[in-house]
Amino acid sequence: MNRSCSYSLSVVAILAMSSWSLSAADLRGNKLLVTSVRTGDTEVFVADPTTGDMLNISRSPQSEDRYPCWSPDGKSVCFSSDREHSTNLWIMHADGSGVRRLNRTSAVCYMPSWQKTPRGERIVFGKHGEKPEISSIRPDGTGEEILGEGHDPTLSPDGRRITYTGHINNGVTVFVMNHDGSEKHQIVSDISKVGATFPNWSPDSKQIVYSFPVGEALELFIVGRDGSGKRQLTTFGSTSVCTPSAWSPDGKWISFRRTDERYWSNKERMLKVYAEKPADKRPVWVVRPDGGDASVVESLRYQMAIDGSRASWKP
Repeated sequence: MNRSCSYSLSVVAILAMSSWSLSAADLRGNKLLVTSVRTGDTEVFVADPTTGDMLNISRSPQSEDRYPCWSPDGKSVCFSSDREHSTNLWIMHADGSGVRRLNRTSAVCYMPSWQKTPRGERIVFGKHGEKPEISSIRPDGTGEEILGEGHDPTLSPDGRRITYTGHINNGVTVFVMNHDGSEKHQIVSDISKVGATFPNWSPDSKQIVYSFPVGEALELFIVGRDGSGKRQLTTFGSTSVCTPSAWSPDGKWISFRRTDERYWSNKERMLKVYAEKPADKRPVWVVRPDGGDASVVESLRYQMAIDGSRASWKP
């Protein structure tokens, strides 16, 4: 190889490294709750996205632990587990100690969200029995109540509202209601026939990020809590699926899970994917709220669980 060719390759390499450095997300100081299959089962981990440190806090072999969320003070974690033969909610300290069962029902409980509301601290969650419902419970396991039908509820950071996936016209879209289940209303006029909307709040409780079909893809969108200012956030196209998402507490980043197919839409395919647990099927990505700097989190590219758990930011 001659000197000029060697020099050209070196320049290309330096430019490539510079480009990567500019596009890599600076997530220093953050911690994320994620689900990983690195032990062979789906477990809940606290992850440092910068250093790659991973702490297994659910530590329950032979069970499936999913959908973790932080308490408002970041000292506790609520999650879904089938460790006692039914998929109910559990609570533990953020280091994995003090594990206790929150509720006991034959329905499947999932997607908890925990905030301080005008009625005190509450955990809202999806509950799928004979029909999909949204439930609310105190962190001590008392006061459980059904707030209405729907999927994937999330309490706003100010504790005053819940956004959720609601059914309408043989499809689903984004709804908002008060923390006590009153004043339910649709805020996105479009209807999705494929589901997987997973709405979630901005730190100031004024905007909602959600997933919605664009052709064969599921892209991220942002809308005001009153339904105004809707805009598309990601533009991956093709068969990309971006869902579910979560806003960082400082408002600078939105995390999301990205895969290249809706394997959950085909039962046979879904069972095959879950059985094989491919290492890079659903990594964690981040994007700016203006749609810029979308990039995979390298430390969370592999061995992420193939489920619908958010990468949730520590308060």
